[in-house]
Amino acid sequence: MARGEHTPSCARRWRERAGHESWSTWQLVQAIHGCCGVSLLKAHRLARGWTARVAIDELAGLCERENLDPPQANIDLLNAWENGRARPRPDTLDRLARLYKANPVRLGLAADYSDDDEPNEVVVVPAMRTPPAQPRPPDVPVLLPSALHAPAGEADQSLSRRALFHNALAGPPGTASGRLLAEVEELRRAMDRTLASGTVTEDQMDRLDEMVLQCRRDYLTTPPLPMLCQLMLEFSDVQNLAAQRQPGPIQCRLARVAAALALLSADALMKLGDIRQARAWYGTAKTAADETGDPQLRALVRAQEAMLPYYYGDLAETVHLAREAQALGRATPSSPTALAAAAEARALARLGDQTGATAALAQAQRLFAKIKTRNTGTLAFDFTEQRLYLYMSGAYAHLPRLKHTEGVHESALALCPVNSPGIDPTLIRLDQATGLARGKREKEACELAAQTLLDLPADQRTSIVFVRARDVRAAVPIDRPRDKALKTLDEALALEASPAPTVMDRQHHA
Repeated sequence: MARGEHTPSCARRWRERAGHESWSTWQLVQAIHGCCGVSLLKAHRLARGWTARVAIDELAGLCERENLDPPQANIDLLNAWENGRARPRPDTLDRLARLYKANPVRLGLAADYSDDDEPNEVVVVPAMRTPPAQPRPPDVPVLLPSALHAPAGEADQSLSRRALFHNALAGPPGTASGRLLAEVEELRRAMDRTLASGTVTEDQMDRLDEMVLQCRRDYLTTPPLPMLCQLMLEFSDVQNLAAQRQPGPIQCRLARVAAALALLSADALMKLGDIRQARAWYGTAKTAADETGDPQLRALVRAQEAMLPYYYGDLAETVHLAREAQALGRATPSSPTALAAAAEARALARLGDQTGATAALAQAQRLFAKIKTRNTGTLAFDFTEQRLYLYMSGAYAHLPRLKHTEGVHESALALCPVNSPGIDPTLIRLDQATGLARGKREKEACELAAQTLLDLPADQRTSIVFVRARDVRAAVPIDRPRDKALKTLDEALALEASPAPTVMDRQHHA
């Protein structure tokens, strides 16, 4: 986003108004161009709700459909054209005109010297330099952000929601109720709505940033259900603050806070076994991160999200997200890019791509070597040596270097703190068992995997653990006689049917 431009959500509000009032695309383009401080070319893209990546993909698709030569275009070039730093070649200009169904004049890439009386512009609204006016909230005493920004009915709803989360925190450990999870989902939807819509001070933002750091510390040792309730309470305040559009720098900082809280919430929901809501909260985190324009934050969200399909979905999606994160991070040494490379390696190893997995592991190690002195491991999202070896453990469990695999697993276990509150040791032992099974030591593999599962309390046998345990079972040859060790493993795997997905998982995972 160039200096002086409004955030993408301003264009989103114009699109909504255009839909309600049945404007033409050209009318909408002019409104966005006049209000948001963007070029006509960029206004055409924003009028369609496209990101730069989507626009490039659409351009390539158009050329393929119309049998045109592939466009000489990429995201960087498109940004340069939109910001006036460069001009597209004539053949590319023709393709852009086809894409946006407009002539070069209306794209802002040519001048109109005609002497007729027909204006090229169709004025639909004053060319405002501020976003559309929002309904003014009623004057109320300044008590809470919710009282400042919400009508009375919404304030009552916010109070009821906060009471629910406070009661869950104060009550005995247990399962997440349907009402609580419904409020979690409603709060996410409310945040998505407000991200689309200034009263916050720099001091308030500093306190919010400190709150996010504290949440990242607490996340490492707090069980997911109370952590989720804590996050929802904080998120409620942030959502209320964002309900009124803020000045650009403040709005960017609010979006950064929202992205971090949504990311932590998604991971907590994944631990609780609510995959649908976890996926939705990752989407909210992406919306907020993309609004900041920070490539490292955008990379972090996608690298973290890659865990979800790794455990519960399609490994190819994990690879896609991991590579997207690395592309966004532009291979800059950082926790997000190192994590993304490690996530790619682990998924490729399970897919059987030995060459790709080895290359991705080497990249993860190179990136980590450049950042290892920066990360203390006291905050969630820090990529530490312990986390690197956890991912290496998962990768080597599916690579053919069996002798090297044993050393990686031993190193990974040694890096886990004594009495670690996380389940990293459990996951590593299951990786060890997978390696044993692939090394023709099936009896030892079955015994180790079964004992690892049985040693866990019933409410800690999460879906994530059973994903790894099933890897062990899959590595055992189908024609192996069903001896005592294999029977014991099958019985341990049957424990997954117990009602564990929504109970309070007191462990922290990768």
